[in-house]
Amino acid sequence: MQDKPRYFIELAYDGTAYHGWQRQPQSISVQEVLEDGLQKMLREKIAIQGAGRTDAGVHAAYMVAHFVFDGEIDMEHLVYRLNRWLPKDIAVYDIKPVTDKAHARFHAYKRSYEYHFLLRPNPFDVNQAYVLFRKPDFELMQKAADVLLEYKDFECFSRTNTDVNTFICDLTEARFEFKDHKVIFHITANRFLRNMVRAVVGTLLDVGYGKKTVDDMHEIIASKNRSNAGASAPAAGLFLTQIHYPEELFL
Repeated sequence: MQDKPRYFIELAYDGTAYHGWQRQPQSISVQEVLEDGLQKMLREKIAIQGAGRTDAGVHAAYMVAHFVFDGEIDMEHLVYRLNRWLPKDIAVYDIKPVTDKAHARFHAYKRSYEYHFLLRPNPFDVNQAYVLFRKPDFELMQKAADVLLEYKDFECFSRTNTDVNTFICDLTEARFEFKDHKVIFHITANRFLRNMVRAVVGTLLDVGYGKKTVDDMHEIIASKNRSNAGASAPAAGLFLTQIHYPEELFL
């Protein structure tokens, strides 16, 4: 029996109004809104699988999800119709046919996030950045971020009572970028744990404000204990920015 045609849908969203990506019983999510839109346009119940789960208030400059549909699709027209129907804080960029086994989550081999700080308030970034009213020592924070690249097991930055089988992540980037009154922390890995980036950022801020030292980073990671790391940074500053897939998935 031949599998139904499968598609990747590429989108972006401002997560401020949503209880994360994943469908929730009592709260609005990005997945629910997108599934409702696809169902309305395709006149069939559509289930989508995202590349990952972003928490409440977290944004995605680039997210990928897959769905299956057996009928004819004019992909360009469907993108147009979805964007006319969707709320303004969700935008669909493209819909692409993929192989019938392509999986938005399991076939992604690299993901990137950004965390945005503001060094002075900006009313146009009120829900897209974390305002730092006192400037931390970013030089120390970069040294602490460099420590991350020496390790693979990041259980200390994972949400407790999570259902993952491993805490191993292959981290390849952890760096700060400075743009006038904005500072952007870039972090890339093959996978991320629940709440990991916000926990990393919160711990780096502790170093920047002198609550922890660069050497403490080694002890925190070795402890595998979430309570030894810093508090999670606010959701508003976090963006999923890139997801990479093997070229052979695309038709």
